[in-house]
Amino acid sequence: MSTKSVTKWAIDPTHSEITFKVKHLVISTVTGKFNQFSGWLETDNGNFEDAEVYFEADVNSIDTNNDDRDTHLKSDDFFNAEEHPKLTFKSRSFRKFGENEYKLIGDLTIRGNTKTVELDVEHGGTVQDPYGQTKAGFEVSGEINRKEFGLSWSAVTEAGNLVVSENVKLNISVQFTKES
Repeated sequence: MSTKSVTKWAIDPTHSEITFKVKHLVISTVTGKFNQFSGWLETDNGNFEDAEVYFEADVNSIDTNNDDRDTHLKSDDFFNAEEHPKLTFKSRSFRKFGENEYKLIGDLTIRGNTKTVELDVEHGGTVQDPYGQTKAGFEVSGEINRKEFGLSWSAVTEAGNLVVSENVKLNISVQFTKES
């Protein structure tokens, strides 16, 4: 009979950031982030492979360094934050395929629309901080099509270019603290 030792890790929001990038007018990139988020992962026997991962972000905390744009993103044209105040992610699998490399597959829900997404994960390491807490760092990246999640607002320039690209790059840097 095997003994499972489940370890829970919580996101340390002061040492993590959830950012995204989207092309604007095809020629430049706008970067945004969510300032309020939480999440956890659960591991068996200290190994991150097959970890369960859960994450949620407060849509009203979106920040693109432009108040008018943030207000537009929270509106029904995009996130509809009033009816859908959170976006969530729940893992289906977390598989190791290199020394510190993983594939994270899970269900991302934005605006009530759930799609399975695949993300690349790099485990930066696990260390004990000066206060005796065990920390694990990860860099997560991937790309989604915003229209698949109901963020379908679109405008076209006179030249026929989209004002906002449909593809959104996700760049997530997270540090987890091992719970005792």
